[in-house]
Amino acid sequence: MFRLRLSPLVALAASLLASSCSTGGCGFIYGVSPANQAPNPAGSAAASADPTAPVARPKIVALGDSLTVGLGLLENQSYPSLLQNRLDEEGYPFEMVNSGVSGDTSAGGLRRLDWALEGDVRILILALGSNDGLRGLSIADMKQNLTTIIDRAREKNIVVILAGMEAPPNYGPEYVQSFRMAFRQVASKKRVLLIPFLLDKVAGQGSLNQPDGIHPNAEGARVIADTVWPVLRSVLDQMGTAS
Repeated sequence: MFRLRLSPLVALAASLLASSCSTGGCGFIYGVSPANQAPNPAGSAAASADPTAPVARPKIVALGDSLTVGLGLLENQSYPSLLQNRLDEEGYPFEMVNSGVSGDTSAGGLRRLDWALEGDVRILILALGSNDGLRGLSIADMKQNLTTIIDRAREKNIVVILAGMEAPPNYGPEYVQSFRMAFRQVASKKRVLLIPFLLDKVAGQGSLNQPDGIHPNAEGARVIADTVWPVLRSVLDQMGTAS
């Protein structure tokens, strides 16, 4: 059972709500400059004719909020960046795309989904819902948003990994339990892999969080990467993508 001290989660609600209008490190691909991400029809022919040009790699997209962005961290300290390091070290030919936006809800993620899934995306790590819980939003709406994201990803033959979240206890035990179960219900209904809690072993641990008691510090981000990696690797191995 998930256990947290009350004070960090109360602080969590205040801080993430305050950051909801902040700008996020949205949609960058590790190892590729923003300029190189933009379509360039005029240069595409020349690039394809250049035998020394790097071969484009399929993508893994992490669709999330400030926890995915790595708010308060350097770009290379966020958990998607750390996953990119694992991919490179173990010979998986993928680009990890950090599509996190601070303060984003499941509804916000659904609205920008088409943009997030542009290009050769093979895997989607769906890590949204924490801000739904912090704001006490409708659990039914959140489940529908997550379900729609999964359905639309599958239309593109994208494998989805769903990351569960937890709601702060100040909304009451009924809401907290219903919120937790929502991710399990969606994963079961849509038959997708589930990471029960993205912040497992991190939430409520002062040594793994920034001074706000909410967002993981660099060491906390490493723990998140350790949580996500075994599930991601199992998908990659089923695809037979290791070099």
